[in-house]
Amino acid sequence: VSNQGGMNIEEVAEKDPHAIITTPIDAEKGLDPSVALELARTLGFKDAAAQKEAADIFGALYKLFKDKDATQIEINPMAETIDGHVLCMDAKLGFDENAEFRQRDVFDLRDISQEEPSEVEAQKANLNFIKLDGSIGCLVNGAGLAMATMDVLSLHGGNPANFLDVGGGATPETVKKAFQILLTDPKVKSIFINIFGGIMRCDYIAEGVIRATKELSLDIPLVVRLKGTKETEAKQMIKDSGLKIIPFDDLDEAAQKAVELAHA
Repeated sequence: VSNQGGMNIEEVAEKDPHAIITTPIDAEKGLDPSVALELARTLGFKDAAAQKEAADIFGALYKLFKDKDATQIEINPMAETIDGHVLCMDAKLGFDENAEFRQRDVFDLRDISQEEPSEVEAQKANLNFIKLDGSIGCLVNGAGLAMATMDVLSLHGGNPANFLDVGGGATPETVKKAFQILLTDPKVKSIFINIFGGIMRCDYIAEGVIRATKELSLDIPLVVRLKGTKETEAKQMIKDSGLKIIPFDDLDEAAQKAVELAHA
């Protein structure tokens, strides 16, 4: 909690970290009423009735957080009226998509018209996709490798256009769908594919890349790095395709090339 209402909590954390108060909560017992009351006092509620009302709200928010499988509940700002009542003036809530099966009442409220269309399409295809503001489209398997790929692009002066994890069971069809989603972003100037084939087969990725390049008439520079299972076969497939796909073995060199092409 913080008494710096009306501001982004990230800004508060950066400018005045001591203005943010955190308290542990026992997952079994919930928020202790005495702790909630102390938080209300710390926030500056002077009147005992207002303190009690704020504390009750804190307890209700934690119950909501737990009962509805929330990932985030943010009230900003919370206000006290002239007659001493405490109100939640605005709220931001997030819910765990893995709990959709038992939170139908929550997820039935979803309005996809208010969401990023490319992210909605990706979700339908079981792709983990988040749109960003850069110019380098990324197609990677595994969330950890995807984050590392974005980091190395940034290290070499590039800006990722997205986070895209195709998962460990991607097929050529999945790869083509991923390309279709990447190409909806007009800011994408180059595409970087970085695959480590453990469970994933690199030849499946290569087949999908080749198919997508041909069927979608891809004219954006494409840098590909494939390592792991069926790596040799995948590289040969790309070589035999005759397409303008730029292969690399070294991650840094591949990232540098993707950045260079995006800036060209």
